[in-house]
Amino acid sequence: MQKITSNVYVETGNRGCNTSFVVTADGVVAIDTPMVPEAAKKWAAEIAKHGPLRYVINGEAHGDHISGNCYLGGILIAHEGTREAILNSDLTSYKQMLERLAPGIPLDKDFRYRAPDITLTDRLTIYLGKHTFRLMALPGHSPYQVTVYVPEERVVFTSDNVVTVMPFFRQALPDEWIKSLKYLQQLDFDKVVCGHGEVQDKAYLPQMIKNIQTWTGAVADAIKKGMTLEEAQKNVTMIKEFPDLARNQQMPGVIPMNVAALYGYLKNKAKP
Repeated sequence: MQKITSNVYVETGNRGCNTSFVVTADGVVAIDTPMVPEAAKKWAAEIAKHGPLRYVINGEAHGDHISGNCYLGGILIAHEGTREAILNSDLTSYKQMLERLAPGIPLDKDFRYRAPDITLTDRLTIYLGKHTFRLMALPGHSPYQVTVYVPEERVVFTSDNVVTVMPFFRQALPDEWIKSLKYLQQLDFDKVVCGHGEVQDKAYLPQMIKNIQTWTGAVADAIKKGMTLEEAQKNVTMIKEFPDLARNQQMPGVIPMNVAALYGYLKNKAKP
């Protein structure tokens, strides 16, 4: 766990997404929850050392961000689309995620899907102690991304709209993603707590934009050359563009999945 400001704590060592919490004079606000039950329980105990947990915020609907909700207290807040996704989730998908990302971890008897108590579709502001939490719906990695901006700490929490690992495009809206990142560039902050990877400075945002553009451009080029989806998946490897990320990727199916998602997105975009 890292203490990145006087009141912000971040865990980047989870199997799953990064998790964070902010300590205020009137309690704690947590952003995203650990995927593995044991880690979620330990995270709840760590939070309790700093004060009562008042709010938990889910930055997106994906399982590695929301599966620890049931082990934390507080009022749960997320995008309306995240609530719908959680209500439609089943244990099979959670088991499959654990098998893929945390092999050997059994299903915990206390696990249940916990849906948000409060939702937003655009903006929501929480005032707690002397802190302000500005929740902003900023689609990109998924349609339901929520970024949390805490101006007093000069930090934004982006979930997977910013990552330093292989970006996932399965539900992505690339054009909206870039717009969202450009919007973030206008805000006054120093640190970006990514969904995966180490905490970054604001200066990393142009690189994230470039990564999205590179992925989208590679698939667009394959379509322009007349490749079928299968041909694009065979030829667009991204190893040249992202040698470190491609080499360290734990799930080899991610690259063809990304290509398929972007291929469908661009084909649909081109329809009259």
